Amino acid sequence: MDNTRFPADFLWGAATSAYQIEGSPLADGAGPSNWHRFCRLPGAIHNDDTGDMACDHYRRWADDVRLMKELGLKAYRFSMAWSRVLPNGRGKPNEKGLDFYRNLADALIANGIEPFVTLHHWDLPMALDDLGGWANRDSAHWFADYAHLIFRALEDRVRYWTTLNEPWVIVDAGYLHGVHPPGLKSLEKTPLAAHNLLRAHAKAVQAFRADGKGRIGLVVNLEPKYAASNDPEDAAAMARAHAYMNRQFLDPVFLGAYPDELAEIFGRDWPRFPEDDLRLIREPIDFLGINYYTRSVVRSDPSSPPFYASPVPQANAEHTAMNWEVFPDGLKSCLLWVKRRYGDIPLYVTENGAALTDPLPKEGRVEDPRRIDYLRAHLRAAHEALLQGANLKGYFAWSLLDNFEWALGFSKRFGLVHVDYATQKRTPKASASFYREVIESQGERIWD
Repeated sequence: MDNTRFPADFLWGAATSAYQIEGSPLADGAGPSNWHRFCRLPGAIHNDDTGDMACDHYRRWADDVRLMKELGLKAYRFSMAWSRVLPNGRGKPNEKGLDFYRNLADALIANGIEPFVTLHHWDLPMALDDLGGWANRDSAHWFADYAHLIFRALEDRVRYWTTLNEPWVIVDAGYLHGVHPPGLKSLEKTPLAAHNLLRAHAKAVQAFRADGKGRIGLVVNLEPKYAASNDPEDAAAMARAHAYMNRQFLDPVFLGAYPDELAEIFGRDWPRFPEDDLRLIREPIDFLGINYYTRSVVRSDPSSPPFYASPVPQANAEHTAMNWEVFPDGLKSCLLWVKRRYGDIPLYVTENGAALTDPLPKEGRVEDPRRIDYLRAHLRAAHEALLQGANLKGYFAWSLLDNFEWALGFSKRFGLVHVDYATQKRTPKASASFYREVIESQGERIWD
């Protein structure tokens, strides 16, 4: 390893997701997703924003690919809208929806950009949500059939695939806290949805081995947990939080069992899962994607079931507009923890970035020095992890574009590129120029 550069084959990219940027959710025969409906619930989304227009990427994709080329990206991670290609989630495919992704992949390849495709980034077809969504055991079969279709349609174009993006968020926000679709607050359905997501992931991997080419993995969001004190109760709270967020979707995949702490957390609502399911979930994958943004310091809190733990704000630390602590060392910790616990699997940082209060464009430029500092610090942490033995193969900045930030609507901007939502004009920020220089220098620019 070079002390200042990343490996020559390191994959440099940026990431987005379908519902956050595409817009035109019902165009050309597409069906509605659960997010299309959820955005229409009064008060569900900040300012009653929706993804109906988003960044209009569905119609501006060719210009966006040219922009990626100008930024020097070597890879682009994007997700597919399930209901765009299967309007009812099952049954007859929508060829116009498939053509959109075929054309996008072709344009990326023509511009020397590797397509890095996620099958599911939270937007479930509404027709399947009506059947119980991920709490329905049949959801694993629905997803496998969808995966079969996509692999056959794009196998000659795409070499890098991921099944699910952040299943923890789907479950925690959608089934436990109700702030994402389906908007439930159910201790009973939360572990069922989590388990079915893992079954769906494994069945999609099996489908890939039959129909696909290249490599396939899973993307999880990791957040290091720290105890607020040396008190044993705080240590136990930290262990519960760590098991629920960081180990719930990795222990079954790599070790074949759920963390013991989950039974403690869910109590009588924790199911006994069949051994055949756990064997299925261990279907081998080729790499793991890690999304990292911040850490969490927790303390014991008897008044806060079911985890009996609460976060402790770090008052003297720097925070982003999401009120997330800027903690670059946590990225290194995550990468090295995965290697220690699960082995030397290839890793990609599939999301990393900061929402900040950026100024408006001025003379064709947006100055965002704090985002540059954020990227520099986290890339340094990633490089340190490499030097210490992490099998890190690539890095994707979140996000290419300012976009629809789920329940927060358009109130938070993560992009390397500013989007004027009224005109859809794109303006690369200073951080985009910095990132281009990082890519051109194979990482040496982060040490300036």
